[in-house]
Amino acid sequence: MKKHSSAILGAAFLMATSAIGPGFLTQTTVFTQQLAASFGFVIVISVLLDIGAQMNIWRIIAITEKRAQLIANALLPGLGYLLAGLIVLGGLAFNIGNIGGCGLGLQVLTGMDTLYGSILSCIIALLIFWNKEAGKAIDGFTKILGLLMIGLTLYIVFKASPPVASAIHHSFFPDKVSAVAIVTLVGGTVGGYISFSGGHRLLDAGIKGQAALPQVNKSAVTGIVVTAVMRFLLFLAALGVIVKGFTLDAANPPASVFKLAAGEIGYRFFGVVMWCAAITSVVGAAYTSVSFLKTFHSAIEKNEKVIISIFIVFSTIVFNLVGNPVKILVTVGALNGLILPIALAIMLLAARKTKLVKEYKHPLWLQVAGWMVVAVMGWMSFLTITKWITAP
Repeated sequence: MKKHSSAILGAAFLMATSAIGPGFLTQTTVFTQQLAASFGFVIVISVLLDIGAQMNIWRIIAITEKRAQLIANALLPGLGYLLAGLIVLGGLAFNIGNIGGCGLGLQVLTGMDTLYGSILSCIIALLIFWNKEAGKAIDGFTKILGLLMIGLTLYIVFKASPPVASAIHHSFFPDKVSAVAIVTLVGGTVGGYISFSGGHRLLDAGIKGQAALPQVNKSAVTGIVVTAVMRFLLFLAALGVIVKGFTLDAANPPASVFKLAAGEIGYRFFGVVMWCAAITSVVGAAYTSVSFLKTFHSAIEKNEKVIISIFIVFSTIVFNLVGNPVKILVTVGALNGLILPIALAIMLLAARKTKLVKEYKHPLWLQVAGWMVVAVMGWMSFLTITKWITAP
């Protein structure tokens, strides 16, 4: 029971820290700059959409007792390979940015060159996966660093002294709303590999079947709540700085929030938060991406740690060849949002197949919530792709 409790919380933090990456920090700060106190409303709406997406995916994985790619293949032969391909490519692209975030974090914290910072972080991530009890190591690592990020950001909120009453008011009665911000936040929180990270972790821990649904629900909602708390704290910190009339550095908006709020110590704290956000996302992306491959061939499952290591090392090499981590983060940030409507639609269709879910009846409210997320994210994905195609 204690093992299960640890895995339930571990899965929640794996998902949350996978979501809280370098792109998360930048997006939250930039949108606060654009929308001021009204960004609180965007967070509230995105949290509701996040819960609608995540609870559907995690429950269906638990009920079928299969990983998402096997569910997709059972629904339509070959569909699982397509889903796995999208997740792994998105996870790899995102991981290159995450490795870049590790380098940036250590550069801020110690002055170390991003090349050496990324290599050191690569080694730390490899040590976690090569631990004899890798599952426990991942759970503990993501929990400790997740709580550290929240604690340091809370300190910055106190130093920034934001207008909390105004932020709460505008979180429910906004002056302006941005659909793009909502979609970006949903994609960044439960898009791509992120929404499957905790679901697959629970499966690996043996938490599955109809009897386990209360535990699955608890873990899924906890993950979203942890992400929302971090998002709201970062929003408050940025708001506190912005309302005082400070101008954020366009090259690194979140770093300037921490520095303007708390001076040099704030800047160092940002280095810690950036590194924690990035390294936990490296772990989450590598673990989840390879979990989509290991069921396709026994050799992959047998050599899972080797494949994960190759995934992380390759990401580090590409980052150091391409450089410019900020540009990489911006470029790959949209990928997770594009994958979500496809992945969620597959899971919702699977929930109606008796051969997969047997006597289980998926709640109507969850189906409606899930299809709403598919519709919203699908439409915005179409607009995004159209914009890419027509761009000069």
